[in-house]
Amino acid sequence: MKFLADMGISLRTVSWLCSGGYDVVHLRDEGLQRLPDNEILIKARAEGRILLTVDLDFAPLNS
Repeated sequence: MKFLADMGISLRTVSWLCSGGYDVVHLRDEGLQRLPDNEILIKARAEGRILLTVDLDFAPLNS
């Protein structure tokens, strides 16, 4: 499984998932801390990643 971790997801969680063999990218790792929500969603879809977030603002973007 491939995941994209939003800024609200801790690097510790990302590290734990990676140690379990998952392909996880954190926005901070790619210097994308300020990427707007709609572009984060586009990036996740384009890369075939499941978005990990605690940001409730994503719900309206997905409809």
